[in-house]
Amino acid sequence: MVNVRFARATWGLVAFLLAVVLWGAFVRATGSGAGCGAHWPVCNGEVLPRAPALETIIEFSHRLSSGLVTLAVLGWAVWAFVAFPRRHRVRRGAVLGVLAILVEGAIGAALVLLRLTGKDDSLGRAAVMGLHLVNTFFLLAVVALSGAWAAGFARPRLRDQGAVGVLIPAGLLGLLVLGISGGVAALGDTLFPATSLAEGFRQDISAGAHVLLRLRFLHPLLAVAVGTLLLVTAGVCGLLRPGRSVRRASLALAGLVVVQLTAGLVNLALLAPVWMQLVHLLLADAVWLATVLLGAAALAEDAPRLSVPGLAEPGSAPAP
Repeated sequence: MVNVRFARATWGLVAFLLAVVLWGAFVRATGSGAGCGAHWPVCNGEVLPRAPALETIIEFSHRLSSGLVTLAVLGWAVWAFVAFPRRHRVRRGAVLGVLAILVEGAIGAALVLLRLTGKDDSLGRAAVMGLHLVNTFFLLAVVALSGAWAAGFARPRLRDQGAVGVLIPAGLLGLLVLGISGGVAALGDTLFPATSLAEGFRQDISAGAHVLLRLRFLHPLLAVAVGTLLLVTAGVCGLLRPGRSVRRASLALAGLVVVQLTAGLVNLALLAPVWMQLVHLLLADAVWLATVLLGAAALAEDAPRLSVPGLAEPGSAPAP
């Protein structure tokens, strides 16, 4: 069942979610997470803060945008139940989207109420931020998949997918690990800024370095490894699933990976300014979404298959 209006609205919702995610990163990067104190959902004990400081304005506006996007997800889910029949996968995606947005709000509240904001440099903050990122990726994935299914993508099939069935999950898992390491690196950049690359390197290897700094160096190494995996995934999917949608998704993923790796180098060279952190995060979300959509196209039950010597798959047609 195809519903073009719902699909288009879903991509608008994805854009709204991305904007809220970026604003949340801006709150963290500017140290404004404690702008409302340890109060939630009120701000410094007030529903509407009076004569707020800049940090309070930044944090409070993020809370408002988070509330609005939560209402948008709820409305979107109601529309999904009205527009699609019982047991349709779009309905299931909508239910998961609602659960994810509620968990997103709960994690945000926990960060505030547990005072894991501002200058807090505890491992607890890093752990909760990692959980936050995983949930955000899940939310973006289920909303994007619902939009793809509403636009006509076939039901996914996970069995007998050969190399494609291995590479897609591996790429997604790699991106989750990479995203968590990126969150730790960004937190370290915020809390322990360096004035030069040499100073940053000395911070990382110092005997008394904070654990966030010791973990920071892992991110670029993981970025190269996961980026290579994603490029291989894009190439194999484009080869073994010669359909138009898969090839387009493969090219999009490969291009985004190259741009993101370049952005990572720029971010490192510029010592992670706030604006570059936001660009880097937006590209990370784009790479995640491209991988999810490539999986939706390549694992679809009606996706054309091609058998290649050395990469033969069950049920595939012989290569011409």
